[in-house]
Amino acid sequence: MYKSLLKPLFFLKKPEDAHHFTVDLTRLTFNLPMIGSIVESTFHLEDKKLEREVFGLKFKNPVGLAAGFDKDAKVIDEMAMLGFGFIEIGTLTPKPQEGNPQPRLFRLPQDESLINRMGFNNGGVYEAVERLKKRKSTVLVGGNIGKNKVTPNENAVDDYLICLEALHDHVDYFVVNVSSPNTPNLRDLQEKEPLKALLQAVKNVNDLKPNPKPILLKIAPDLTDGQLDDIIEIVQETKINGVIATNTTTDRSQLNTSKGEVEAIGAGGVSGKVLGKRSTEVIRYLSEKSNKAFPIIGVGGIFSAEDAIEKLEAGASLIQVYTGMIYEGPGLIKKIKKGLLAHFSQ
Repeated sequence: MYKSLLKPLFFLKKPEDAHHFTVDLTRLTFNLPMIGSIVESTFHLEDKKLEREVFGLKFKNPVGLAAGFDKDAKVIDEMAMLGFGFIEIGTLTPKPQEGNPQPRLFRLPQDESLINRMGFNNGGVYEAVERLKKRKSTVLVGGNIGKNKVTPNENAVDDYLICLEALHDHVDYFVVNVSSPNTPNLRDLQEKEPLKALLQAVKNVNDLKPNPKPILLKIAPDLTDGQLDDIIEIVQETKINGVIATNTTTDRSQLNTSKGEVEAIGAGGVSGKVLGKRSTEVIRYLSEKSNKAFPIIGVGGIFSAEDAIEKLEAGASLIQVYTGMIYEGPGLIKKIKKGLLAHFSQ
């Protein structure tokens, strides 16, 4: 029904308008009497074989919702009804910010991909905390945190610590995001010394808490092997809990969409099918080079159970979807879980 009816309707709208419409529609309809239970029964598929224990947390299944869809923690309970094993909110920043000027989200249907230059648009971490206090579901929630655009890199650690303090009692794990291509100079924080200092500062504050939370690092797919070697070293030195591979890519060489159309869109990170191969390469490299020293959450180009299995076999412990759900629909989550069960039974 999604591909034949809903998707064509959604794709008539501008991408960002379609996103807000989907979020609003989900909040409205999923909370109507009987509708929520129908949704849950339609998308429900749980099995002991799908359960995972990763960085000390018990996941009912390995399929998560990537950051970016529910930046402001507006639809955690509703997304949980679709059968996700975990949901990542954010990226959140200390102060609310509008992000980059619109339009800033673009579809590439020929590539089943998206280009975005959202720029960490969000209502601020404190607004999200108030919503988190009211959530009803027990689904695991990750807090993806970043810095405000106006904060210079030399003060970036302050922004990450503000978010950590605000969210600590309300999320199950943290993701330090230094890999978005849409905040000026943010990716400079992926360089070895700044990154090590940032992660160590975040970990030191987290470790002083009565109930420390797992700390993960989200990295770009555009890093060289040498930079990935640095990531492995930093993860092991700072003793953070894992890596999310990967964010969007600035590489457009694999796109089938015409060069003129892509150039007209302008700056932004690419997600979707075109990212799948490189994301898997990064996962495999990190896993093999580190001798599986830390867990990896695989994200990028997952449109089927086969894509998810490829990520897991490359070394990921868990996977996340976002763009794949836009093109394939919410049934993708159950399809992936069915495929994993069939794979595990072979």
